[in-house]
Amino acid sequence: MADITRRLGWRHLRSAPTAHIRHHKRGRLVHDGPGLSFWYRSLTAALSEVPVSDRELAMAFHARTSDFQDVTVQATVTYRISDPAEAAARLDFSVDPDTGVWRGAPLEQIATLLTETAQQHTLDVLARTALAESLVDGVAAVRDRVAAGLAAEPRLPATGIDVVAVRVVAIRPEAEVERALRTPAREQIQQEADRATYERRAVAVERERTIAENELASQIELARREEQLVEQRGANARREAEENAAADRVRAEAEAARTVRLARAEAEAAREVGAARAESQAAWLRVHGEVDAATLHALTATRLAENLPRIDSLTLSPDVLTDLIGRLGRAGGNGGHGGTGGSGRTGREPRA
Repeated sequence: MADITRRLGWRHLRSAPTAHIRHHKRGRLVHDGPGLSFWYRSLTAALSEVPVSDRELAMAFHARTSDFQDVTVQATVTYRISDPAEAAARLDFSVDPDTGVWRGAPLEQIATLLTETAQQHTLDVLARTALAESLVDGVAAVRDRVAAGLAAEPRLPATGIDVVAVRVVAIRPEAEVERALRTPAREQIQQEADRATYERRAVAVERERTIAENELASQIELARREEQLVEQRGANARREAEENAAADRVRAEAEAARTVRLARAEAEAAREVGAARAESQAAWLRVHGEVDAATLHALTATRLAENLPRIDSLTLSPDVLTDLIGRLGRAGGNGGHGGTGGSGRTGREPRA
């Protein structure tokens, strides 16, 4: 919609770049073009505003297939007004000179024309196509037929309208039919899912079996190796015992040989000592046999004195001392009678 400003009986119009303005004054075209801005008087001005931008027209209509099934078609048509002069001449694009609002509904007329034309060609296509085929290939077929039909429609170029693109969004059957059609597919999908589940479970069971077999094989191999280890340890123990026995036998033989040698050496030494003692005893006997009796008595007394026990101290009691003095006195008296020398010792003993 154009932007119109009022100033003291004058009006100022400012349009958008996507709006084509046609200004007639007293039947004469004064301004013609997009994005115009000018002053005018509302009493003498006739204004038309034609949009020249691309416009999207969404449409939805019902159709029936060759097997008498109702479907809903959703499509979108993109169009533009390429000849604003023709469009303004054929359709009412006039606007109020005071408010800038369209006096008619030109875009609704264009939408009706495009919708009816597209619907006509769509019905023609779907009436010859079964429901299943329409749901599978109907979108492309309807799009191509509608585009060709709109391009061949003579009213559109005469109105200055160009169709830019045609898009068919969907072709949908009724809800009950759609559920019925979905059921086999859902059943098939469910069967595929169940089969995939069973296959996955079978694969899992197979993997578990393989794992169990591997574990069993590992246990068997481990037991076999443990048996080999026990056998090897027994063989090592036997070998070690044999080696120890051999070493003990060698040590015993060496010890026995050493003991025999030592006994022989001791016996030999004993024989030599005995022989030396015998020779010494024989020599001792020969020496004693050659000396006189007095010498033997002296040697005997000396040997006897050597073998007597040692006396560290001697205690003489008065009785022993009296008896000893008495004996000495008697011995001295006997000696005085025997000679002069004895009397002389007697005479000195009392002084002592």
